[in-house]
Amino acid sequence: MPDAPLGTAARIDTQAVEVPAGLGTLRTFLRVLGPGYLVAVGYMDPGNWATDLAAGSQFGYRLLWVIGLSSLMAMVLQSLCCRLGIATRLDLAQACSQLLPRFCRIPLWLLAEVAIIACDLAELVGSAIALQLLFGLPLPWGVGLTAADTLLLLALQRFGIRRLEALVIALVALVGGCFAVEMLLLQPDWGQVSLGFLPQAASLRDGQQLFLAAGILGATVMPHNLYLHSSLVQTRLWAGGRGTQRRALAFSTWDTLIALSLAFLINVSILVLAAGSFYGRLPQPVTDLSEAYRLLTPMLGTSLASVLFGVALLAAGQSSTLTATMAGQIVMEGFLQIRLPDWKRRLLTRGLALIPAMATVILFGERATTNLLVLSQVVLSLQLPFAVIPLVWFCGRRGLMGELRAPLWLQAAGWLCASVIVMINLSWLSAVLRGG
Repeated sequence: MPDAPLGTAARIDTQAVEVPAGLGTLRTFLRVLGPGYLVAVGYMDPGNWATDLAAGSQFGYRLLWVIGLSSLMAMVLQSLCCRLGIATRLDLAQACSQLLPRFCRIPLWLLAEVAIIACDLAELVGSAIALQLLFGLPLPWGVGLTAADTLLLLALQRFGIRRLEALVIALVALVGGCFAVEMLLLQPDWGQVSLGFLPQAASLRDGQQLFLAAGILGATVMPHNLYLHSSLVQTRLWAGGRGTQRRALAFSTWDTLIALSLAFLINVSILVLAAGSFYGRLPQPVTDLSEAYRLLTPMLGTSLASVLFGVALLAAGQSSTLTATMAGQIVMEGFLQIRLPDWKRRLLTRGLALIPAMATVILFGERATTNLLVLSQVVLSLQLPFAVIPLVWFCGRRGLMGELRAPLWLQAAGWLCASVIVMINLSWLSAVLRGG
C-alpha cells in the first residue's frame, strides 16, 4: 500500500491520486500532472498583467530580463517545495511552525496572510475589469459579483483534485491560445525582444523601473505558492519500495518545470504585446488594463485583439483565484492548527480584499485600479524573503530531508534567489526613501 500523506488530501478536501508501481513513464507522468499548473496560474494572474503592461508600455522590452530571472527563480524555489513536501510529508507552513523558534510562528503567519490577501485583491480587481471590458458591467458591480465566486469554488472542490486540475489546465490553455493569436497579430521584432533579456544595471538605478521590477518579481514568485505547492505534491500517493521518493521528486519537478515554462511564455507575451503595441507610439504610456483593451483594436487593426485580451484576462483571474483559497487554508492550519470551513475561509480572505478594492473603485475611479494591482504585487515581493529563506534552509538540512536533501548546487541557487529578492526589495525601498 502507498504511504499516506500527513494531511494535504484531507486538509484541502480533495481526493488523493494513487500512482501504482509498474506504470510506464507516460502514464505515470499523466497521473502526476496537475499540481504544477495549480501553482502556475498564480504566475499569470491579473497582478502579472498590470505589472507587465506597465513595464512594456513605459520601458519597451527593457524589463524582459526581470521576467526571465524571476521565472528561473520560481523554478528553483518551486522545485524545492516539491522536495520538502515529498521528503518530510510537511508543507512549508507546517515546517515553519514545527521547526522554527516558537516566536516566529505568528509573525510568519501574518505575513503569509498579507500575501494571500494581496494576491486575492489582484484577482478580484482583474476579474472585475475583465467583466467590464467584455460585458459593460460597471466596475463596482463587477467587484461585488467577482467577490461572490465563493459558491462556485466550493462546488468545484467537491469534485476532487483531478477535476480541479483539469479545469485549471483548460483555462491555462485558453490564456495561452489567446496570446498565441495576439503574437501572430502583432508580429513583433524578435531581435529587439531577445535584447530585452540582457540584464541592464540602469534598471536598478531608476526608481520607477525598480518599482516595476519589484512588482514583476512579486507577481512571478508568489510567497503563497510556496506554501501551496509543498502541500499539493502530497496529493500523489506513490506505491513501491526503495527509490519511490526520488521517482516522485523527478516526476513532480518535471510537472513544475513544464507548467512554469508556459507561465513564463504568457508573461513574456503580455509585456511584448504592451511594448510592441504602445511603447513609443503614443504620447503617454498605457498603464491601464481598460485603456489597453480599447487601444489594441486600432493598434493591431482588428477587434479580435481586444476580445482575446479580455477573455484571457477573465480566464486568468478566475483560474488564479482557486489557489488563494487553497493556500489560505493550508497556511492557517499549518501555522495555527486551526481549520475553518471552506466557506468561512473564503469569505474571510475575499472580504479583506474587497474593502480596499471597492474603496479604490468608488473613491478614485477605475484608473486607480492598475496602480492598486501593481502595488499588490510589490507587497507580495516584500513578503517573499520570509517564505524563501526558511524553505531553502529546510531543504539543506540532512537530518530533516534525508536522501532528498538538496545538492549543494541547488542550495547555492536557492540562496542566490533569496539574495536577489532581498537586493531588489532593498533597492526599491532605498529609492522610495530617497524620493525616487
